[in-house]
Amino acid sequence: MAIKSSSADNKTRSSVQIFIVFSLCCFFYILGAWQRSGFGKGDSIALEMTNSGADCNIVPSLNFETHHAGESSISGASAKVKAYEPCDASYTDYTPCQDQRRAMTFPRDSMIYRERHCAPESEKLHCLVPAPKGYVTPFSWPKSRDYVPYANAPYKALTVEKAIQNWIQYEGEVFRFPGGGTQFPQGADKYIDQLAEVIPMGNGTVRTALDTGCGVASWGAYLWSRNVRAMSFAPRDSHEAQVQFALERGVPAVIGVLGTIKLPYPTRAFDMAHCSRCLIPWGANDGMYLMEVDRVLRPGGYWILSGPPINWKINYKAWQRPKEELEEEQRKIEEAAKLLCWEKKYEHGEIAIWQKRVNDDACRSRQDDPRANFCKTDDTDDVWYKKMEACITPYPETSSSDEVAGGELQAFPDRLNAVPPRISSGSISGVTVDAYEDDNRQWKKHVKAYKRINSLLDTGRYRNIMDMNAGFGGFAAALESQKLWVMNVVPTIAEKNRLGVVYERGLIGIYHDWCEAFSTYPRTYDLIHANHLFSLYKNKCNADEILLEMDRILRPEGAVIIRDDVDTLIKVKRTISGMRWDSKLVDHEDGPLINEKVLIAVKQYWVTNSTSSK
Repeated sequence: MAIKSSSADNKTRSSVQIFIVFSLCCFFYILGAWQRSGFGKGDSIALEMTNSGADCNIVPSLNFETHHAGESSISGASAKVKAYEPCDASYTDYTPCQDQRRAMTFPRDSMIYRERHCAPESEKLHCLVPAPKGYVTPFSWPKSRDYVPYANAPYKALTVEKAIQNWIQYEGEVFRFPGGGTQFPQGADKYIDQLAEVIPMGNGTVRTALDTGCGVASWGAYLWSRNVRAMSFAPRDSHEAQVQFALERGVPAVIGVLGTIKLPYPTRAFDMAHCSRCLIPWGANDGMYLMEVDRVLRPGGYWILSGPPINWKINYKAWQRPKEELEEEQRKIEEAAKLLCWEKKYEHGEIAIWQKRVNDDACRSRQDDPRANFCKTDDTDDVWYKKMEACITPYPETSSSDEVAGGELQAFPDRLNAVPPRISSGSISGVTVDAYEDDNRQWKKHVKAYKRINSLLDTGRYRNIMDMNAGFGGFAAALESQKLWVMNVVPTIAEKNRLGVVYERGLIGIYHDWCEAFSTYPRTYDLIHANHLFSLYKNKCNADEILLEMDRILRPEGAVIIRDDVDTLIKVKRTISGMRWDSKLVDHEDGPLINEKVLIAVKQYWVTNSTSSK
């Protein structure tokens, strides 16, 4: 029964709220102690709780749910909750929009078959994707960079195929990642040291990076210590589970490919882009793929190409390819780079580095070049399922030869809380500097409240975090830490496109439509945050399907924080009660009279052919 609002209630609300916060802290501590890591993590949390002497039973008779008015009046509240059943064991690694069997029905030209092809409505699964037998909680960072439990991704093919390149090694119950790659068998650190002789890493100037064809994302993993955040992508192909390995290691990555569709990132997003023998035909299609890299590369940013065809005169025999073919390949790349007005900064061994100009001032001559086809669209960030074109994205206008087009960014971490150029310039209609700064203050307040509810939030317990409706990235900015990273997702149906602001803050993210499955493997996120996502998608698509997708990508014993209006959250809470999630509804930090509430949930531990842990 809902608690009625009265003067007596008003006198006790503050004490009730204090209890709620405390009891939820205990709730998360206990669930943390239940982890089935198999590697001692759960034991250490349980010991910490025991030693602290935490008392979770201050008011044992309090019914947590009765604090929220309106629940008893919801239509159909007494209806039986639908219990979702586990999917078949064959779906443990199911990726609905990159299904291998469906992919083979599409043309192979231009990698079309490796692009997103989501299941039609009639083929969608309405079940819970199970974890494989023996699944355990991944190691904490930084150990996770080097070790992944074998049971979580039991695929040994790369240990044989890439054995001499030091990608991955199988050692009993774990995979070990020595940090090698096709172009850096001696280790990513030494390779990055070589790049850092040209590119300013470590001082915050270069913060965001794009790794195309990333393999197991060792480049991104080793950039972490230099405070650079790489968005890595690779297709789901014969290199089974490479992106899954990356995410198990705690490195940002998505399933993706450079094919015929534009990359799901905003214009001027990355300080650096990288290809290490990524097998992308950069000179093909009139340089279209390089033009797409140019679109997402920030003015003054760098592009790195290592491997064929660089320095082909010396290396063609080792590569076992005709020198005429390699020569033509490099010629096309050099021509495309020149047309883009990139400056070549370095070429040595098998590595070449170009730098994009800070503005169009030094590129005036290409205006008269008949090969220079400039994109005509007014919105260069409108990329979701849009065909890639062989056209050059124009620079934003500048007033002087040394002005950075689109606005100069401060070095990280200062850029995290500085006013981004897209905001200060008024590029986002209706968003003022004051509104942006108020949004930041609100998220600092929200995250502070989250930490009171879940004391494990920034301890390293949650490494891979997703914000499903990221806005300006305020949630991620308030959480910023070396212990974690946030995938800031900006829904394609959002009223305002804010992903460019997210990147200008030195954070990473992606566009996505939550009516479809996300481009990742199951069980790849430790914590998912959703701010008014279900209100946004009301009458757009089925909320239950969004929740099933959240369940697919959430690890067993992973946490969920959903912020929305109370009526929406009550409906969500009913659905997840049939999904093997434990949940609690809690008031807004400003008190019970605020219609916005927070739903906290934890996914139970269970694996294929097993019941829940309860």
